[in-house]
Amino acid sequence: MNTVRNIRILVVGCGNMGASHAMAYKTIGGFDICGLVSKGKSKEVLDEKLGGGYPLFDDYADALDTTKPDAVCISTYPDTHESFAIMAFEKGCHVFMEKPIADSVEGAERVAAAARQSGKKLVIGYILRHHPSWIKFIDIAQQLGKPLVMRMNLNQQSHGYMWDVHRNLMKSLSPIVDCGVHYIDVMCQMVRSTPVQVTAIGARLTDDIPAGNYNYGQLQIRFADGSVGWYEAGWGPMVSETAFFVKDVIGPKGCVSIVAKEAGGKGKSDSVESHTKTESLKWHHADIDEKNEFTRPDEWIDLTDEPDHQELCNREQAFFLKAIRDDMDLTDHVDDAVNSLRIAFACDESVRTGEVVKLT
Repeated sequence: MNTVRNIRILVVGCGNMGASHAMAYKTIGGFDICGLVSKGKSKEVLDEKLGGGYPLFDDYADALDTTKPDAVCISTYPDTHESFAIMAFEKGCHVFMEKPIADSVEGAERVAAAARQSGKKLVIGYILRHHPSWIKFIDIAQQLGKPLVMRMNLNQQSHGYMWDVHRNLMKSLSPIVDCGVHYIDVMCQMVRSTPVQVTAIGARLTDDIPAGNYNYGQLQIRFADGSVGWYEAGWGPMVSETAFFVKDVIGPKGCVSIVAKEAGGKGKSDSVESHTKTESLKWHHADIDEKNEFTRPDEWIDLTDEPDHQELCNREQAFFLKAIRDDMDLTDHVDDAVNSLRIAFACDESVRTGEVVKLT
């Protein structure tokens, strides 16, 4: 009887996301963790959480050479993503990496090219693609006609540990790039039309971040089919929690909104758990009669499958495992990740120059 061998995976970066992915590898089966890598103490903390006994490393290159993994999970800060991924492909490893794919468009293209050349799988952590309610949100949006108006934000009144995380992120990326790629990806899925131009604004609200960087931004995208979208993101202890959770799409036939009554509550804006929670979808139909009165009631859609953050990570890793074992064609997956990052960096350019940036 033939048995399928488990994938030996090296976990690089043991903070929030790395720990969640490591727990997924232990939970879902099909993977064996062969090592944990971090520069600080997070690997010891994660090792204990996992039950202990895993090989621990401070240096990524040393860990690769020592453990000789089949796959690598990269959950480090974005400025390491490109070099770490390419190093893994050169060693013949499959790669799962947290978004963004790199900290530059050119870097993202080099990572995609390295994946193609190696023949190994590259999966990027676009976690909302695995959430049933977000999948339904996109599906309903595609039924609203064209053009679409897409309104989204995720402002985070971060403090304590999360403000440390955000300040470290802003050494290489702005909020509208690091966080925005998720929602730009959602918009692109909704319209499946070519983005033609972006504009964006930003503000530096603290001296706690490097000069020239900004911790609040808002972007606007125009698509070839006439659809438009905006996204807003701010990080820091000064950020307002009012209306931090807006997820709303309008089309000629009506609108659909994520209504997160609990996740959108006070003190939830810097909670990773809240960011993926949907709770309810409200679908409004624009049909009216001769008196301009609505002819169809609003629909409330409450999906019974409401995975928490850990379960979403489990599903991401189940997808990674399937991609490897079934030799899935991930061309569109990788192209979409590069495309959403290209749009996000164009928005960053608009903030810094004050100009409209053409994409075609």
